[in-house]
Amino acid sequence: MHPAIDQAVQVRLLATSVGEAVPAVLHYRRSDPLAVRMTFPPEISLDGAAVDWAFARDLLAEGLRTAAGRGDVRIRPSGPERVLMEFHADEGIAMVQLRTADVRRFLARSYEAVPAGREHEYLGVERELAELFGAA
Repeated sequence: MHPAIDQAVQVRLLATSVGEAVPAVLHYRRSDPLAVRMTFPPEISLDGAAVDWAFARDLLAEGLRTAAGRGDVRIRPSGPERVLMEFHADEGIAMVQLRTADVRRFLARSYEAVPAGREHEYLGVERELAELFGAA
């Protein structure tokens, strides 16, 4: 089993008039089993820096089936072959579309690394508490 999973994906920026495809990367780490990260390249950000968003893996899975999320990240189906993701920030909202097949493949790989419902086994809370209190 790989402790980390990265998958390059193409996203279509919907908040721009061009709607061009740009590269992005979905990240999953066994050491952070509840979270998924999505990184966007610096060339598409307002300040020229790479942008990294973190959100729950469950949110990504739910967003394949129905509208999910009420906070900074919202995900919903966009037809049979696409998923729409909204990223809400003080500067505004970025909307991107991904291929549903890419997201399903990424989630399948993440579930091979850490099965759904067993995330607690990979959290390492006891180890982190021991390190915090100097017992490790």
